[in-house]
Amino acid sequence: MSRRSFARIVSSALVTVWAVPTATEVMPVAFAEPCPDVEVVFARGTGEPSGVGGAGQAFIDSLTAQVSGKSVGVYPVNYPATPNYVDSARAGAADADAHIQNMAGSCPSTKLVLGGYSQGAAVMDLTSNELPARVGDHVAAVALFGNPSSSYSKQLSDNQFPPVSSAYRPKTIDLCVPDDMICGEGGNILAHLSYVPDVTNQAAASVAGRL
Repeated sequence: MSRRSFARIVSSALVTVWAVPTATEVMPVAFAEPCPDVEVVFARGTGEPSGVGGAGQAFIDSLTAQVSGKSVGVYPVNYPATPNYVDSARAGAADADAHIQNMAGSCPSTKLVLGGYSQGAAVMDLTSNELPARVGDHVAAVALFGNPSSSYSKQLSDNQFPPVSSAYRPKTIDLCVPDDMICGEGGNILAHLSYVPDVTNQAAASVAGRL
């Protein structure tokens, strides 16, 4: 099977799994004034509809429950999330970069949480390497799920996705379930779809401890 054919299968599988809204899904919260105590900037995975995606919503719901008493804003990264991985992820990184810098300037007391699933995790890897150093203190945590780093993923992206910046690594939780062929050397694409709810809850608990 060619890389392109398999990429279409992965994208279709993601759409099938995540396209149906669940009862717990909520619309992103928009804040003008006052600024939120926390804002989650999250990039969805390949093929998911606009928004934060299934893993993103599960993570945000869990995090919000664990930081009760704090206001939590949400910014879904605006990008194509298509199998044209390099151009798509770069577009996401540009959008995330612009928004994060804007938040750091307009809401300096807001603690930012960066997150991404699958291609969205690669978006945040790229973003972390592009943000100016002055923004770093505004980012409290980074949560990544199924981050494309396997040999197979590197082929799909022509090895264009760097790891998360060393400046952000101490505040990053980067989770990969066993046998996930996107972030590890396993061979099970179904593993890539198994981050909800256990892994997203684990990440939320870790991030809540930093807020």
